Amino acid sequence: MRRHIVSWPAGLALVGLLAACISPSDNKRANPTPSRPASAVKLRAVAFTDLPGWGADRQDRALVAFARSCPRLTGAWRGPCGALGRVARGNPIAARAFFELWFRAYALQNSSSGLFTGYYEPVLRGSLRRRPGYNVPLHAKPRNLARLRPYPARAQILKSPLRTRIPVLLWLADPVDAFTLHIQGSGLVRLAGGGTVRVGVAATNGRRYVSIGRVLLQSGALTRRQATMQGIRAWLRAHPREAAGVMNRNPRYIFFRIVRGPGPIGGQGVALTPGRSLAIDPRFIAYGTPVWLDTTWPSPPGGRLRRLVIAQDKGGAIKGAMRGDLFVGRGAQALTIAGRMRQRGRYFLLLPRARQVSDRRRRGNAMAR
Repeated sequence: MRRHIVSWPAGLALVGLLAACISPSDNKRANPTPSRPASAVKLRAVAFTDLPGWGADRQDRALVAFARSCPRLTGAWRGPCGALGRVARGNPIAARAFFELWFRAYALQNSSSGLFTGYYEPVLRGSLRRRPGYNVPLHAKPRNLARLRPYPARAQILKSPLRTRIPVLLWLADPVDAFTLHIQGSGLVRLAGGGTVRVGVAATNGRRYVSIGRVLLQSGALTRRQATMQGIRAWLRAHPREAAGVMNRNPRYIFFRIVRGPGPIGGQGVALTPGRSLAIDPRFIAYGTPVWLDTTWPSPPGGRLRRLVIAQDKGGAIKGAMRGDLFVGRGAQALTIAGRMRQRGRYFLLLPRARQVSDRRRRGNAMAR
């Protein structure tokens, strides 16, 4: 494959072009292209054989995630999205051929090692009405949110009388679990009266995100090794008097809604796929872009983490071109992985080929055989 190098502004133009292909209904989530590059990073076209572990992945699992993004993509994405129906489902060889046919791989040059974390969907206890043991409000979007700029910070929201004027969606049993839900952005709530509902982000107060893990680390309350999601939760539970003040150091506040159907829902507005959906900074990577990860799992068990994922979400702490947050899954087992994940690595972008190949349709039909 002939290789060429494009400078970062030109590379951003490619990504920006893809951002412009988001459907009009999703304009509020569209990916703005920054006015100036964050660094002298360049994109370099590479062969798929240059992607570490490419031949060993189950790209058919990433294809499921990619298919969820397609209804929100237009323009340059029409070719690959239109060809999805001709790819045999559950066939990793056919899926691999699909991506090689419709996309070109790009490496990011002259960049420092990227940082990859993980997030998950927590399962919490809650109630539709306030009752003994369920006293923590999970707020819905305030009616006056659009009129107040900026909206009050977390500490102000949680103080009466403002708190009493914001509609309550559900009542949760545990303040630490509620704070975790604010960080993760979505969760399943097992109701005291029976049944389960899924909640997701409806809006935010527009305040910047502050990591309380960093706050506890800087204060000496936790060591760097202890500053995991599990360590932070344990500290908050062990220090109930100080916990509210520490959590309020993060001024960002999330307002929630009930999510019906598949979920959780990412920033692109589509259901996330465990292990195959990635949260990114949409200023640099367009939603729906396939991304080849080359990093590691946290130890134990450790080992290489090399797989195809789809950019489908964003997060308050996910900033910069070389930053990613992998959606691991749901529940306690996912927490054990996501809570310890802070790995160095890199990624490659898969962008739709600029030129159409005349026999692409015929070859696409052959993939399904």
